[in-house]
Amino acid sequence: MVSSRSKIHLNGSLDQTPSGESGEPEKSMAEEHIDQCIDQCIGLLEEAYGEPLAGCVDPLDLLVATILSQNTTDVNSLRAFSRLRSAFPDYRDLLRASLEAVVHAIRVGGLAEIKAQRIREALGQIQARAGEMDLGFLREMEKEEARRFLTSLPGVGPKTAAVVMLFGFGFPTMPVDTHVYRLSRRLGLVPGDAGIEEAQRVLEGIVPQEKYLSLHLNLIRHGRRICRARSPLCDQCPLKEICLYRRDLAQSPSGQKD
Repeated sequence: MVSSRSKIHLNGSLDQTPSGESGEPEKSMAEEHIDQCIDQCIGLLEEAYGEPLAGCVDPLDLLVATILSQNTTDVNSLRAFSRLRSAFPDYRDLLRASLEAVVHAIRVGGLAEIKAQRIREALGQIQARAGEMDLGFLREMEKEEARRFLTSLPGVGPKTAAVVMLFGFGFPTMPVDTHVYRLSRRLGLVPGDAGIEEAQRVLEGIVPQEKYLSLHLNLIRHGRRICRARSPLCDQCPLKEICLYRRDLAQSPSGQKD
């Protein structure tokens, strides 16, 4: 007898999909196409940029650096982080310092007053929870519990939480920054009208977990070098044969697409 089970489609809707004798749901042609595109995308990007490896990074530094990276350039956020750590080698000193001193240290990164307040509050909550300035307790949590804790901190949204979880602890999660968001929609991997959180949920469902880190970093590299927000270099793109954006662009009478 053929059974059925609920399945979430790429557009977020639910239906009952027939299952075969193995009990596994049968994939639609669209889903098989997505799987093939994901595999090709990962492979082509790794050919172009290599397969990135996880480095060793302090999760607390990563959290602070990611908050500083919001709404600014990489150059400015790195400068702000470097100056912050020079001014406060021990995060406990940062909590004891005046807000003005923290603002001064990170001003180069932009939105200094907002980010300084968020960083101080986040570090204070971490110290209150752990009894020390350390996020190591997240290792004992399940993925969703760790995500809930991180997103409860000031200035920490789904992307920042996912960055800390993936790079700081190896949790299987797929951070979606502006480049990953833009490219995943252009490639047709997620619906064009998907929000950031939906895009993350969809990508975590279709990308092999062992490739989250590789695809995340290589999409960022590709977005900076080739698939820019404005005037993407489509003719130089190794993904051009599987890119819906390029296909639609070629079919557009004007040859232009937002």
